[in-house]
Formats: sequence, C-alpha cells, structure tokens
Amino acid sequence: MDIELRFFASVREALGVTQETLSLPSQVKTIADLRNFLRARGGAWEKELGEGRALRTAYNQNMSSSDTVIIDGGEVAFFPPVTGG
Repeated sequence: MDIELRFFASVREALGVTQETLSLPSQVKTIADLRNFLRARGGAWEKELGEGRALRTAYNQNMSSSDTVIIDGGEVAFFPPVTGG
C-alpha cells in the first residue's frame, strides 16, 4: 500500500521532511500502526512520534484518531496541537 505523508510546523522542522510517499507493509492498517512503523526509524522519528507525545493527525484532510484505517492512496498528515498561520 502506498500513502502520502505530510508533516507540519515543529514536526516538519524536527524531522527535516515536508512530505514523503511511502510504501507500507501489509501489517500497517491504522494511524497508530503507521505511527509505530515510523517511530522504528529511530532518532527524531522516535522522539517526535513517540508514545504519549501530543500530536494531531489528519487522514485525507479530515481530523482522525489513532484507530482510523488507512487505505492505498490515502494521505496522512502529522502536526502539533497548535500551529500558527
């Protein structure tokens, strides 16, 4: 499954990435699975996407929760709870 990732504000700055196209293994089915998968990259990824870290997600430009199911071609965005305009 291929998805588009987008990172905003302090998350983008910490990771040094604005967007990425990613092929996911079949076991990654939800936003929570995706977050765990990305954390396994270590370093800033583990810190920014870590357990208990306040982080918002949007799936296909709609606010989402950790149990949101993702499908091929979807877009997932990560951003801090408060962002400036």
